[in-house]
Amino acid sequence: MKIGKVSENVLKRSVFKQIQHRRSEVLLHPGVGEDCAAMSVEPDEVLVFSTDPITGADKQMGVFAVHITANDLATAGAEPVGILTSIILPPDTEEAQLRQIMKEMEDVCAELQIEILGGHTEVSDVVNRPVITVTGIGKVKRDALLSTGGLQPGDELVMTKWAGLEGSAIIAGEKREELLQRLPVELVEAAAGFLKHLSVVPEARIAVEYGATAMHDVTEGGIFGALWEMGAASGVGITVDLCKIPICQETVEICEVFDINPYLLISSGCMLIGCKQGNLLVEKLDEAGIPAAVIGRATEGNDRIVRNGEETRFIEPPGTDELYKIYS
Repeated sequence: MKIGKVSENVLKRSVFKQIQHRRSEVLLHPGVGEDCAAMSVEPDEVLVFSTDPITGADKQMGVFAVHITANDLATAGAEPVGILTSIILPPDTEEAQLRQIMKEMEDVCAELQIEILGGHTEVSDVVNRPVITVTGIGKVKRDALLSTGGLQPGDELVMTKWAGLEGSAIIAGEKREELLQRLPVELVEAAAGFLKHLSVVPEARIAVEYGATAMHDVTEGGIFGALWEMGAASGVGITVDLCKIPICQETVEICEVFDINPYLLISSGCMLIGCKQGNLLVEKLDEAGIPAAVIGRATEGNDRIVRNGEETRFIEPPGTDELYKIYS
């Protein structure tokens, strides 16, 4: 496609045609020449916003883009309502790829009952791969708003699903042929299938109902990074038992191929939840078909540690995600 804003015809057939309207709160919809979206709210409701870029995946970027932003909104206890998206494409992009990205995004929006409210689509020679930035808008009752920094000493830490979930799916998709030289095809395909677990919206709803004090989705920096961030935001210490952190065998074997620490690997689809009664929350999540485990608790002070039998290590602030090792 030509450099610059995509043409009106491309917008109509490959962008707007993919978008469905499903939220009564949305008053102004995307269209040619429309620069804004509009939605109504109730007096006792709070609007919640979040924004994220997608740069670490070439395949199914639209899937990651919507889920990651919806997950951020869910950690605040909010119901995701809609997203605004900016898509910057390199000049060698075919229109079919843009249409596929939009289809992926709309499919996830349909699954989560949210709308694409608008955005911007452009071809530019300043990028050499597609870059998608998504801003999400959600709503929550004022008295139900949560933050990552709401953890209190004594709160138990519940973790949903598995460490390295998203990273395993990305690696299985992008390095499939290389992995198949060392691993069974069934294992690689199972890891690629982790994409269906990317949303944490369902567990967030349950956690809010059963007394969550804080929530944090596990993204770049992995589970160790998320534990540090939750402790730092709350001003508390954290003690975690490494043996209680759930992890899939597929992740372990894929990480061994690339010498990756799975506990420092991007893990969207996994959520950390602080609460008073961890076992009760795990039980309710299990009833909904969501795997979860109590992995530790918040403590007084600032020490954030992981115990593995007799061995103890301090959790450090998150650095570069382990995922980027596959590109080096």
